[in-house]
Amino acid sequence: MSEYDARGKVNRALLICVDDYRTLRPLPAVKDNARELERALLAPGTDLFTKGEVVTCRPQEPWEVEQALDTVVQEARGLLLVYFSGHGRVGRDGGNLQLMVGASERRHKTVSWQDTVLSYLDNARADRIVIVLECCYAGNASEAFHSCRKPTSLLMAAQPNRRIFSGEEPTGGSVFTRALVQTLERGIPGKRFVTFEDLVRALREQLAGERTPMGDVWEPRSAKQNTVDDVILSFATPEDRPPTPLRIRLRRWLKSYFRHWPRLLLILAIIFVPATTGVVLLQLADGAAPCPPALELRLLTAPEAEPALRQAAFDYEMSQANTRPLSGEGDLPDGCRRAQITVYSAAKDQVDQGFAAADRWQGEAHGTGKERPGDQGIDPLHRPGPQPDIWIPESTADYYEARRGMPATGSPATLHYAAPVAYTPLVVGIPARRRLDDVEPAGASWQELLTGTDSTHHDLKLLRPSPVLSGTGLLHTLGLYLAHDGSGTATGAPDLTLARHAEERLAAPGSQYAGSTELLCSLRPDTDAAGSVDRTRSAPLVSEKSLADYNLGRAIGSCPALDAPLPLRDRYVAYYPANVPALDHPLVRVDWQGATDATPRQAAVAGFAQWLRARDGGQRTLTAQGYRGVRDSGPRQGSPLLDSRADVSPLAATVPFTAAPEQVSRVLDGYDKAQRSSQLLILMDASTSMADGGKLPIALSAAGRAVELVGTRHTYGLWTFPDRAHPEDRDAVRELVPLGSADPAPGKAALDRIAGSPHGELVDHGAAMEEALTRAVRKMKKSSATNKAIVLILDQDDGAGAGRAAGVERTLSALVKEGPRVPILALAMGRSGCDTFALQQLAGASHGQCVPGGPQAVDTLAGRIASIGTATKGDR
Repeated sequence: MSEYDARGKVNRALLICVDDYRTLRPLPAVKDNARELERALLAPGTDLFTKGEVVTCRPQEPWEVEQALDTVVQEARGLLLVYFSGHGRVGRDGGNLQLMVGASERRHKTVSWQDTVLSYLDNARADRIVIVLECCYAGNASEAFHSCRKPTSLLMAAQPNRRIFSGEEPTGGSVFTRALVQTLERGIPGKRFVTFEDLVRALREQLAGERTPMGDVWEPRSAKQNTVDDVILSFATPEDRPPTPLRIRLRRWLKSYFRHWPRLLLILAIIFVPATTGVVLLQLADGAAPCPPALELRLLTAPEAEPALRQAAFDYEMSQANTRPLSGEGDLPDGCRRAQITVYSAAKDQVDQGFAAADRWQGEAHGTGKERPGDQGIDPLHRPGPQPDIWIPESTADYYEARRGMPATGSPATLHYAAPVAYTPLVVGIPARRRLDDVEPAGASWQELLTGTDSTHHDLKLLRPSPVLSGTGLLHTLGLYLAHDGSGTATGAPDLTLARHAEERLAAPGSQYAGSTELLCSLRPDTDAAGSVDRTRSAPLVSEKSLADYNLGRAIGSCPALDAPLPLRDRYVAYYPANVPALDHPLVRVDWQGATDATPRQAAVAGFAQWLRARDGGQRTLTAQGYRGVRDSGPRQGSPLLDSRADVSPLAATVPFTAAPEQVSRVLDGYDKAQRSSQLLILMDASTSMADGGKLPIALSAAGRAVELVGTRHTYGLWTFPDRAHPEDRDAVRELVPLGSADPAPGKAALDRIAGSPHGELVDHGAAMEEALTRAVRKMKKSSATNKAIVLILDQDDGAGAGRAAGVERTLSALVKEGPRVPILALAMGRSGCDTFALQQLAGASHGQCVPGGPQAVDTLAGRIASIGTATKGDR
């Protein structure tokens, strides 16, 4: 896992500590927390924050917290650390966490975690945000946290729905903060520094002997959003600590030097020059920092490549290529960054929609998108993010597809294709204990691989990322269709009979995923989701890099890093299909019509592109992340691919991409024709509890992605429950779109109405999930569609209790097991997620899946939905 090092950047730490309350009990230990934590953060061994970068706030009124947050989010450019220690309160349902300030009463003058804190942090300009919450019910912050849009790590003092004793201890700080300070100051044996993940593990160990007021083990919890890499929080270590790099020390010295030098100039000016000159210098003294604001570039990529490109962007920002003075740049001081790069990701279908509706995309960025009702572009709920300056897709095939979807004229976006920046071959992962006999791993034909994994041999189930959602899935499909007979991809069109045969080997409900990392995460031994596949009989079609990360125990998808590589029995061996092109990750510059700073942006993109392809620049970083270089036939020194436990073949050939745009189009057409017609019923919880904790945007986004996947042969219906017209009727549902519709417009319009007026569209009544689902299952059982499924999106089944019909659980369970099969694909965003027996039983009995709410939930569910049309009579 890569680590983010913020040294030398403009960092900020905001310590919010409330010990004196007017109406609540005081917390005397909290009084010392700010002082102790500030001392630890500024200690020489910690070596991260410098004097003036740590701010303490002891608020009596909510506006004081808002003012402090507003200041630090504007100032921080590297790491932003926000710490809160004080009382916390939640509503009766465990949601809506409130941070209590000095003047707070139980329900008044509080600071909303979701509406205030997260709203401010979403506007931060920092590269990384770390939040530490030490209050009662801190663990309940994780639900709303998933709506955060920035790369953020959250440390919660205890598990959900738990009070803690912090604040009533003797002087010297609370128990939790004392443990926090100790780890930051002393470091961890065997570690060169302390990362966020290290800190979480250390706190769990130190607090294992403590108990909450309810008698439970005191267990701090953590969550991460929009990032899978780690953040360094201290460079303290019990071992011999290496010195701070010279470039960091010089940059800090320059910052300190320039901070005091203007004051000296001011004194000299007052003494020796006219008053008018003094006024000018006074303005200079109070002006901005010596380094002018860097030009911000936005880099859009695929979720699988985001962690590696984040690390590459950081390395570039701190490199001499971006900080040394260049001729023609005026007085830019040495060490100042000319460009800073924001890296974010989106699934392939979202990126395609963004470029297809680039005018709407640009309009939303300027705040004018919603004022153009004639647009038929993407829904703002599901857009891929801000308009990019750089796009690095997984392969050239992704670029061809995006270009095909763009209008011939009139688009404000222009895509400028450039050379690849890294390669990673495509592989088929075969369980280590079930290696294929007489099949050479490096260069096996697809015919050999299909034969070696069929029912007469190893009977392995081939799992592929969705070609609709993933560039890896698209290129695997391209290779499977065109290189099946070993003839290569340079010429010819896919044989539709061959395509259908290939799809039948890949066909089963839930067999497609949103990407390589999400697929492999579902196969990890420590992951046991409801309806998960048998990893010992699965053969994932993924990229070489992602398979190596999986085998080496690195962070992958939403799965965190392990302490060691997987044992051989749990690993997959990489087999390389012959003549299948590698992912080539081309760099595409995106120019936007009307941009006033187009010339400097183009120059900045060119500088970054040149560094990415330099052997001692970006190639070194990307090699260390597990990619193959653009000038090397195999992995270079320092590559994890050379680790024997990665179970890849470093000598396997890297096949360049040679397919023409027309071939890519024909392959996708062949894929579409190889699918069977399908029908989808979207059943969404519309009770008012969905509006709490940031759940409603996730639910709407998930439903919107499902609607976008329909077409002429893939129909759908959209129901919500409870019914607004009959809230007391547990069996009633509201049919927003009748089952059988092939037009996504009515579904998008219905979701827009809910998003625009949630209080008017949601129903203040318990959502009886089992009653509504029973009605949906009965409806789908009568459908004539061969392939069908129900997408259930819910907060929790809060319709239990008085009024529930006797035996409804048994009725639903029996109905689900009857033929014909109707898989239930559930997205559960309640506190229990997919852990409830009811959801596990329903997903298992229906041959469906349950996806817990989280950062990857929408994409994960979309991958499962994309597989519905592939289910055939010969399901494996």
